[in-house]
Amino acid sequence: MKEKNQNFFFELELEEDQSIKLAFWADARSRAAFEYFGDVISFDTTYNTNRYNLVCGSFVGVNHHGQSTLLGCSLIKNEEIESFKWLFQCCLRCMGGNAPKGFLTDQCASMKRALEACMPTTIHRWCIWHIMKKIPRKLNAYKGHADIEREMSQIIFNSHSKDSFDRNWNDFLLNFGLLDNKWLSDLYEDRHIWVPIYLNHHFWAGMRSTQRSESMHSFFNKFITWNSSLIQFVKQYDNCLESREQAERESDAADFHTVIPCATKSSIEAQFQDVYTHQKFMEVQAQFRGKANCITRLTNSALGYSVYEVEEQVSSSIFNKFVVTYNSVAAEVKCQCLLFESRGILCHHALSVLSFEQVSQVSLRYILERWSKKVKRRHTHIKSSHDEPLMEPRSKRFDQLVFCSQNICEFASESEELTAFLHRAYDNVMAEMESLKAKRKGTSSLSHEDANLESVNKLQSPPRI
Repeated sequence: MKEKNQNFFFELELEEDQSIKLAFWADARSRAAFEYFGDVISFDTTYNTNRYNLVCGSFVGVNHHGQSTLLGCSLIKNEEIESFKWLFQCCLRCMGGNAPKGFLTDQCASMKRALEACMPTTIHRWCIWHIMKKIPRKLNAYKGHADIEREMSQIIFNSHSKDSFDRNWNDFLLNFGLLDNKWLSDLYEDRHIWVPIYLNHHFWAGMRSTQRSESMHSFFNKFITWNSSLIQFVKQYDNCLESREQAERESDAADFHTVIPCATKSSIEAQFQDVYTHQKFMEVQAQFRGKANCITRLTNSALGYSVYEVEEQVSSSIFNKFVVTYNSVAAEVKCQCLLFESRGILCHHALSVLSFEQVSQVSLRYILERWSKKVKRRHTHIKSSHDEPLMEPRSKRFDQLVFCSQNICEFASESEELTAFLHRAYDNVMAEMESLKAKRKGTSSLSHEDANLESVNKLQSPPRI
């Protein structure tokens, strides 16, 4: 892969017998895509290549269509802190030292410690799906555990402020006699890395679980059996890249050639229609439809700053209330639900207030370049490793020399004088090269990259388990 594209990145740590202990790699296209989609990364290690007992981890981002995009891959022999430190440092070097703003993992103490050490400014988030999946197993010994699960889920997903979550959680423990439950106590201590209301003021591109990484692993699973070799696995990684790239290309083409009609007469909806990819525009349209369930009331107003209460009907008997503020001077709208902050999509509560205020155009701060179909992204012009047939280094050098000399020959052929000049130059260069070759007595020097690739050829397969 490195020979196909010099921007392909890999690092290996080997055992004494030269078998793989730790590996990280990312192709040239993924490295360029990180510039646009590396703000939030999901990392998961649930896929195990059983023949060698190596754990596979994938680094997955979200592109402008909301699709999963593979940014890097890893193989590790164990899930200890030092292994994850090595891995996250490799990832940082690969991405030019630019740490992601947000990082999703499962509930793993080793990953947590490694991330704190390697990416101290990155917001770490635990996969909420993994935590919710553990509730039946952890609490089924209690009487009325179905009611406990239902109430806990309600508090986690429907607390609209940190204070209300803390208050509801304490009431929940008291009501169900769970004050002494260690698992719940530990979860509460770590609430800042998994409870939505503690995290939604940060941008997560719509992710709150590592299921995107797991969907990549399920893709591998279709083609890889327990007995597959490491080389078969790496080839399958290449196929996965190709499928993701193809999905992005098809969506880009659909954005370019087709238009999704507006569902309303709103000029704000037309703003998003003009800029956003189809998938993201459909998410915006879902919020416009949600306005029908909202009742907007002005509660306070002074000097262009207004406070609204938006009541949303979520079922026949349940209504949720949200506080929305609007600053007409700064053209700024903020909702308590934090949908824009966390997903980059204006919520129906905010849109209801903008309609109430008769705003015809939203500020450009609410139209994110992140979801735009108009941005020319560098990675779309870069070939993945599967695009280019593998050439021997000598063949590659030969092709490069032919390409360079073509212009010179074309220029020299314009006259006898220039042709004779080039012949003399060729003779001189040939004599110098023969002299240089004789001095080296037939030995050839290797570049840093060639030296690395040479040593890779001596790699041994990990022992079978």
